[in-house]
Amino acid sequence: MKDQPEGSEGRVAHAAQDIGGFIRAQREAAQVSLRQLAALAGVSNPYLSQIERGLRNPSAEVLTQIAKALRVSSEVLYVRAGYLEQRPHSPVRDALLADTSVTERQKQVLLEIYESFRRENGETTGSGGNERDSEVSFTTTDTPPRQENENL
Repeated sequence: MKDQPEGSEGRVAHAAQDIGGFIRAQREAAQVSLRQLAALAGVSNPYLSQIERGLRNPSAEVLTQIAKALRVSSEVLYVRAGYLEQRPHSPVRDALLADTSVTERQKQVLLEIYESFRRENGETTGSGGNERDSEVSFTTTDTPPRQENENL
């Protein structure tokens, strides 16, 4: 099989293995059994086992259910499964998506707000522009900050 060119079938098989391994790693990190995750996600135990072993490629709907059960971002699972293109790297975005204390809905709202501020400030790409330059524009004012306190 190694003689086969890496076509769409090869990419699908790789994505299935990648998503399965990722789900397994997330499940183990959360200390949740296969049976518990299957029940929480509303899928059968054998089906989830096949997903984790890379034998089945789950639908977007099943990935959403698994993401909710594991309290991870659906988007991360979609990218791993090959349903979405990976967005440019952003440390803020990565930190927000990794935060388990924030719900999926809250993450989406925060990401939308964050992206709207970036667009408003002219940052259209994830890695484009110099972050240091934008920090300077936020901290530079027409009057020095100490002027307000000179009367004290």
